[in-house]
Amino acid sequence: MPLISHSTYIPPAFLKNGHAQTIFSALCRTVKDVTYQRERLLTDDDDFLDLDWRRVGSTRLAILSHGLESSSRRSYMLGMTRALNQNSFDVLAWNFRGCSGEPNRQARAYHSGATDDLHRVVQHSLKHGYTCIVLVGFSLGANLTLKYLGERGRDAIAHIAAAVCLSVPLNLAECSRAISRQPIYNRRFLRQLTQKVIAKSIYVPQPISLERLRRIKTLWEFDDCYTAPLHGFKNAEDYYAKCSSENFLDEIAVPTLIINAMDDPFLTSACFPFERMKKLRMVWFETPHAGGHIGFVSFNRQGMYWSEQRAVEFLAERV
Repeated sequence: MPLISHSTYIPPAFLKNGHAQTIFSALCRTVKDVTYQRERLLTDDDDFLDLDWRRVGSTRLAILSHGLESSSRRSYMLGMTRALNQNSFDVLAWNFRGCSGEPNRQARAYHSGATDDLHRVVQHSLKHGYTCIVLVGFSLGANLTLKYLGERGRDAIAHIAAAVCLSVPLNLAECSRAISRQPIYNRRFLRQLTQKVIAKSIYVPQPISLERLRRIKTLWEFDDCYTAPLHGFKNAEDYYAKCSSENFLDEIAVPTLIINAMDDPFLTSACFPFERMKKLRMVWFETPHAGGHIGFVSFNRQGMYWSEQRAVEFLAERV
């Protein structure tokens, strides 16, 4: 489809910097009026996924997938849940393995290409009788969503009506390098990830070596030492190459909106393949000049960020 050449997003005057948008939305926003009902979905490998539901009695369901070291409780997940509820969607905000507040049982965790778990969630939601299902993904969860849709191809049409993906690391290797070069983000992710590895090493049945953990300095090194081998990849480069959503865009068969801010500190030029996007039949590509990483801050009476308004608008036109 044609690129969306003009985005309607206008940032607040004091948040025109991508870092400011990223940090403000992560640390300063609160969404207090959203409560979930939790359901535990047991998996066939003796593990579990915690699903957080917010129902308004709709026949339409939105499945939300969060970002790296996040959860259903993050403000962007709560804000999107509220916006979708207000526009007659039930919401299922699922937590990746180990992200719901309780460690998962297996050595494996989650990663950018673990579409088997997203498929489990989609299949489970179908049992609830919804006539329309849409997907919304953020960052790592957006990469996961695009990869899932590409893998399923035309088969996805039977169950999925549309999708919205925000702040997508289309090229995982380039984004890992970008994060690894920025201490404020690299240290935060590394601290959370290493803490999980240490905690998991105590009780999982498969041994996890902690020998190299203290020497790891970057997100790339963590993925090389832990994420990749734990999930069947040769190394970080192999993991990134096989799981980057840029490799799956051509096969997407449902209407899908990708929104990447030009000032996103996590994304590089590889995440803005404008010429390629022009050739895609079912993918819309919108690139606001501002917005940071899962930022898109707006101030209004509804408390709704621009990204939430835009997602609702895109989905309403198609379902």
